[in-house]
Amino acid sequence: MRREPGAQADPEVDRITLDGRPLQGAEARAYVLLHKPRGYVTSRADPQGRPVVIDLLPPGAPRVFPVGRLDYDAEGLLLLTNDGELTNRLLHPRYEIPRVYEVEVERHVSPRDLGRWRRGVVLPDGPAVPAAISLLRRGPRSTWIKLTFAEGRYREVKRYCKALGHPVIRLRRVQFGPLHLGSLPAGTWTTGDPGSTTSTNKSSTSSISAGRPPSRSASSRGNRTGRTLSRSARCSSWSASSP
Repeated sequence: MRREPGAQADPEVDRITLDGRPLQGAEARAYVLLHKPRGYVTSRADPQGRPVVIDLLPPGAPRVFPVGRLDYDAEGLLLLTNDGELTNRLLHPRYEIPRVYEVEVERHVSPRDLGRWRRGVVLPDGPAVPAAISLLRRGPRSTWIKLTFAEGRYREVKRYCKALGHPVIRLRRVQFGPLHLGSLPAGTWTTGDPGSTTSTNKSSTSSISAGRPPSRSASSRGNRTGRTLSRSARCSSWSASSP
């Protein structure tokens, strides 16, 4: 037993105690890449009792937290983790991590209009200028646009589009920094460490494991223990690696 000041210990090997009581080791890092569907709150709990994204994870999942947010009526890529260092790097404005969205807006937007969109607008909390913009397709009364912003201000995409006279009908985030939504179906998730998660591309989720959410009726906040889930998903291998 070593008691001298400055003594170093390896938590993987040594038993560390304080006043005779063992100290808990650091929580294993976990990473969940979720395709958030519309109709879920990006939170661990909601005072109004609405479904939250945590309801989509199976019983026994690590205690993870959403990185950033997507509105209740928005969908797309959402990372959940307990890695505070990674969360800070993805969210801090100085790193200018790109967020890529596919957005359906009211009315038609023509190629000639894109110059005005690229110049951006001035919102109450400052200018909103996309890093990139392109037209995807047009519907009878709407247009799908691909937008990239390098910051995550509150409802920036919706406010930007509305200021240009094209309110948002539907919004889907397809990329967050090195993370891609790929072909992951809405309401499902993949797990792994950042290495396996960031290898995700547009044609494959490249995940360690994948799962589908419990049934909507069984995943209510008052009945978490009653959620139906297949044995294979219940026993899926959640990441415990430390990058």
